[in-house]
Amino acid sequence: MSLSRRNFVIATSVAAGGSMVLSACSSGGGGGGGTSGGGGAAGADKFASVSIGTAKDSTGPAPEIPGAKKGGTIRPIGPQDFSHLDPQRIYYSWNSELGNLYIRCLTGYRIDGGAMKLVGDLATDTGTMSDGGKTWTFTLKDGLKWEDGSELTVEDVRHGIERGFANFTTEGATYLQAALTGTNDFRSVYKGPYDGKHLDSVVTDAAKKTITFHLRTARPDLNWTLAMQSYGAVSAKHDTKEKYDKDPFSCGPYRLKAHSVDKSLTMVRNPHWDPATDPIRNAYPDTFAFEFGPEGLQSTDRLIADSGTDQYAVMAYSGVPAERIQKVLSTPELKSRTIDGLLTGLYYYAINCRRITDVRVRQALNYAWPLQQIRTIYGGPSAGDYATTVLGPDMAGRVKFDVYGKLTKPQGDTAKAKALLKEAGKLGQKIVYTYPQGGSDAYEKTKVVIANALKEAGFDPVIKPVEATSYYDQVQQIDNSFDVMWFGWSPDWPTGYTMLQPLFDGRTIANGSNNVSQLKASWVDAAIDKAAALTDPTRSNAAWAALDKELMEKEAPIIPETYQRRFYLYGSKVGGVEYDPLNSSFVLYKLFAKS
Repeated sequence: MSLSRRNFVIATSVAAGGSMVLSACSSGGGGGGGTSGGGGAAGADKFASVSIGTAKDSTGPAPEIPGAKKGGTIRPIGPQDFSHLDPQRIYYSWNSELGNLYIRCLTGYRIDGGAMKLVGDLATDTGTMSDGGKTWTFTLKDGLKWEDGSELTVEDVRHGIERGFANFTTEGATYLQAALTGTNDFRSVYKGPYDGKHLDSVVTDAAKKTITFHLRTARPDLNWTLAMQSYGAVSAKHDTKEKYDKDPFSCGPYRLKAHSVDKSLTMVRNPHWDPATDPIRNAYPDTFAFEFGPEGLQSTDRLIADSGTDQYAVMAYSGVPAERIQKVLSTPELKSRTIDGLLTGLYYYAINCRRITDVRVRQALNYAWPLQQIRTIYGGPSAGDYATTVLGPDMAGRVKFDVYGKLTKPQGDTAKAKALLKEAGKLGQKIVYTYPQGGSDAYEKTKVVIANALKEAGFDPVIKPVEATSYYDQVQQIDNSFDVMWFGWSPDWPTGYTMLQPLFDGRTIANGSNNVSQLKASWVDAAIDKAAALTDPTRSNAAWAALDKELMEKEAPIIPETYQRRFYLYGSKVGGVEYDPLNSSFVLYKLFAKS
């Protein structure tokens, strides 16, 4: 699988204290505990409560928000522009949140109080599975239209799927492409729709409005996969190939009006969107006016001041930084204008299993790691919760465990680590630790406490930072020279597959692989295959949870660090505020402008 752009393997803009970049929610923790921290719209840490809706749940319109009214402008402020607008090139969370305004997929998530329900978006329901997960059929709703008023058809859905094979859409998700062709090298099988050919494995029936997927690889969770914007519908008539990234065609409640790269982007109403077809989206503002450039501290200070048009502003994917977090949380008026939530994914340290082959050494690293000191640098409990598992508290079926006693001794147990090293005959073992240099001042501080803990535990630490812009290129090389690497990952949907398979499937090891630990264990690969094939969600979730614990007990391929928390401020005249548990941002389509 490709590097998760939507779920972002921790970009170089990371900063301590709640402004870290990854993706979505949760609660829990220990050794100091977490904090909800929020005000009027406290973090909705309910990703794991996501359920699968019925056909009735899939009908529109979306439930009205009390007190909401139409009109006005909402003004998101963020440090960076959107990297892609083309559905098939979208993977990064913030791009996905914007995509919700103009892209529609076969399925999607209805969010209510943080709880999420998978429902039919373009489809009448969440699909019909047969043949043990190898065949899926969806039926389109009536009344679906594009921004020019033309009908949205099953051929448009197929076209969106097929253009994900094109050579210019390499940034998007690849789950479906691999399942349809039976190989990760799917472009060797099919190169997209532009030569007039269609995939034999995708069958449409215009009269019945059905689209059927015949998979080479069983995917009992395909209905979750198809909620990703990477599989959004695209009108073949309006497909401008590479240029589509600059001017996408809308089937959602808003359309693109203007875009000044790295400065601003304006979305206005799409008059042909029919709310009766949409169970997910409200569309209260007339306009969304995005401003790009201000960093977290600058946008925070503007929202604290709450003057002029900033009263209608929200922080766009850059949370309250450490310099302001205590002021915001200790001032009732400001705290009442925040939302917060844990990010869905996990920040961790990958242990290079190719270099550190003795599991006792990897276990010793887990015991020694100074989580408490690291989180203090990040900003304390408000920065997030200690991590002890691969699956976060927000994942379906996740079982909490603490193999290395990090919740009772978050400062690290260097004595136990040293005893393990001695048993293994590895006292004085050199450990080369790396992190992205220039990504955050926090890294420069955490390297000191990490080195001190490793020395105390009997290791010989060597710190080798890598310049942030080339960091991932280097640590994702098979022959890299690092023993422990700062990393992170977040799921594409709330089941164990999208956490455990990308990170620990030994068959994916290659330059650029997300199995940065380079764990190659046949029993793990077999367990992944077995869990992925289970069609019963309860059994599947239990299998992923069991694999999570076994991995940490038997292989110790990573050192879990934290489930990070993000805080956002919004202006006093913004209503409908809710935290998106999947994209760890405001739910844009629920916001409204107050009088």
